[in-house]
Amino acid sequence: MKNKCDFDIDLVYLWVDGADPVWLAKKNEVCGAVISDAATNGVGRYVDNDELKYSLRSIECYAPWIRKIFIVTDSQIPKWLDASNPRIRIVDHREIIPGQYLPCFNSSVIEHFICKIPGLSEHFLYANDDMFINRCVSPEDFFASDGFPVVRCNRRFFRRLTLWMREKVLRKGMSHYNRIVNNAAVLVKEKYGVFVGSKAHHNIDSYLKSDCCKVEEMFADALAPTFINHVRRDNDIQRSLYHYVALAEQRCHLKYVNQKSSLRLHNHIPRHFERLEKYNPLFFCINDSQYADDEDRRRATRFLAGRFPEKSTFEILSKRH
Repeated sequence: MKNKCDFDIDLVYLWVDGADPVWLAKKNEVCGAVISDAATNGVGRYVDNDELKYSLRSIECYAPWIRKIFIVTDSQIPKWLDASNPRIRIVDHREIIPGQYLPCFNSSVIEHFICKIPGLSEHFLYANDDMFINRCVSPEDFFASDGFPVVRCNRRFFRRLTLWMREKVLRKGMSHYNRIVNNAAVLVKEKYGVFVGSKAHHNIDSYLKSDCCKVEEMFADALAPTFINHVRRDNDIQRSLYHYVALAEQRCHLKYVNQKSSLRLHNHIPRHFERLEKYNPLFFCINDSQYADDEDRRRATRFLAGRFPEKSTFEILSKRH
């Protein structure tokens, strides 16, 4: 029998509506126009396909024990969201990010300030809006009885050697995502003498607020060049830093995932949706990217509407029909 967690657990999302003309004008002034096929500043980074609506439906259905939900935005609120719901709290960037780093359109930066959210519980979960729970979960799926988080990773053998071979021998270079994750791993290697080769499962993750704040202070000098990046850059340090430190300090419980536990889909590959039906994982995400077009996004939204058809109490009453 599992031991029961007797502490509050909150959930944090980042959310943006890239079609908002006020937000878009601000972004274009600071960073230039969005480039449709760019990995770091493309449409897929900012477009809103109503994923958050369906993610919240999955939360209410399969994780109703979550205490409070914080949605971090840049002066935006989803039109369908009932912000008066006592379990919802909209957090503006200005509340948690120092003014010298604003405006910020870089999720890799924003994530480093989540631990500054007023009222956030010590034990919390973090999700992108394209991440979903697919079956019933309990607090023990995220935190062990000792209070330490469960860290879910994809098993990667010889990851450091593989990345070196790809970059130095094959001359292919790393993708932006692999590079910023590797940046975090290198920092931990320098500090603890341990290179963590496991790669985060890219879905809902567990954290301790106090550990995040401690790591931010510990690596303040290394993080400073990341904080000034208004959009994603290759010198960003991905939030894997927090889990890699927890793994190095043995302050977490590592769990390797497979397709039956955590599945990552790409909205531009239709056959990926068949994998979801085949494996019925605990978690899944539907990634948007520079490879997707508007029809891919509409297909994904239709899929989510069919997967989570029941309106949640987080939606404005008039929108429920």
